[in-house]
Amino acid sequence: MGGFFGVVRRDSAIPDCFFGTDYHSHLGTKTGGMAAYDPETGLQREIHSISSTPFRSKFGDVFTEMKGNAAIGIISDYYPQPLLFRSRLGTYALCTIGVINNTDELIEKYVKDKGGFFNAMTGGQVNSVEILASLINLKDDFVEGIRFAQEKIRGTASLLILTETGKIIAARDRLGRLPVKVGRSDNGFCVAFESFSYEKLGYENYAELGPGEIVELSADGMRQLSPPGEEMRICAFLWSYYGYPTSSYEGVNVEMMRYRNGEILARHDREEGKCDDIDYVGGVPDSGTPHAIGYANESKIPFARAFIKYTPTWSRSFMPTEQFERNRIAKMKQIPIHDLIKGKNLLFVDDSIVRGTQLKETVDFLYSHGAKSVHMRSACPPIMFSCKYLNFSRANSPMELIARRAIVALEGEEGLEHIEEYCDRSSERGRNLRKKICEMLNFESLEFQSLDGIIEAIGIDGCKLCTYCWNGKE
Repeated sequence: MGGFFGVVRRDSAIPDCFFGTDYHSHLGTKTGGMAAYDPETGLQREIHSISSTPFRSKFGDVFTEMKGNAAIGIISDYYPQPLLFRSRLGTYALCTIGVINNTDELIEKYVKDKGGFFNAMTGGQVNSVEILASLINLKDDFVEGIRFAQEKIRGTASLLILTETGKIIAARDRLGRLPVKVGRSDNGFCVAFESFSYEKLGYENYAELGPGEIVELSADGMRQLSPPGEEMRICAFLWSYYGYPTSSYEGVNVEMMRYRNGEILARHDREEGKCDDIDYVGGVPDSGTPHAIGYANESKIPFARAFIKYTPTWSRSFMPTEQFERNRIAKMKQIPIHDLIKGKNLLFVDDSIVRGTQLKETVDFLYSHGAKSVHMRSACPPIMFSCKYLNFSRANSPMELIARRAIVALEGEEGLEHIEEYCDRSSERGRNLRKKICEMLNFESLEFQSLDGIIEAIGIDGCKLCTYCWNGKE
């Protein structure tokens, strides 16, 4: 994933951009970057790796090294950015969040014959920011270029442009799969992925861009450059997993959605007469906790933390490149509370079950410390498709997904023709899927949230939500 922050002020923009960008650190762990504009110095840029050191540590010197009343920053899990470009549209800085799936096609069709070239990365990859800039530069102005790029890109691209006039152009991706929020204060305007990032800096909510909407920000206000489209497919995983608890998207708070989601899971279990003998309910990992609180509140089963993650010195478990390193760090972070584990029937709510590797290690860890039984609930439906719109639940092969592996184990490749039936919790195939995953991951029982259940918990019309990773529908 990734998240960005931009600000234009009457005074220095550097402090707010630094802190606002840092507040997006939960969305990425690979690179961080900032760009600023000052009338005397012009455009400046700084990029650092944050794979082993947090953004705030790497950019601590930015207060003396950069200056300006307009700045943009980004946390990214992939390509270094923002990048600076000198083009027919002027000199500008650009950053983007999302994913471009048709890079080779775009280069071949729109750039190659025009003499364009790119810096090649390891494996011949091209930075998506360069692709996006090349498409924008084919047109006569930024608005026409952004609209052209978003029309031709297969994937998703929300972006910020810092111009040589000290203004910021912000665009939400064409179908609004990701949020773009605008804040206002007495000294200027800002734009961000996460609204809490600017609320903590003294800005109030001013606007939420619609799908494909393009605006220009100055210290004096926001000007619409292109209106929003009518069709929206905002990612439902924003609420289930990677959105920050204090944020709201399309008017729906993340934490409150997760409480409702857990309540719906508990309601299903109660209606079906399941898990009457559970001693404690808990969340795994941290983002599963609010779902578990909702489950506990509805079921009246006590909420408890059977183990605690030691986080002061250990990095997030998904940070290392190699899976075995992530598993090792995840295991070393878990500190048991024996009185809440030994001889107890435990139920955990996970935000999602993607590959299942770390989850199995967690369950084995609980049994090794004396748990009587470990039941699992997933706060979302089984993930059947790797995301092709964002950089979440992306895999080298669909067979990395535990749900697909279970189906193939049950029926072979032919079983994948019945994915819709496997996702139906009331069908025989749906029951067989859960039973097989229980065998693979050592659960006593497993239930997934239904698609209808998660849509109910979000409270937005299902036709406005992207649920591709669960049902494969675009």
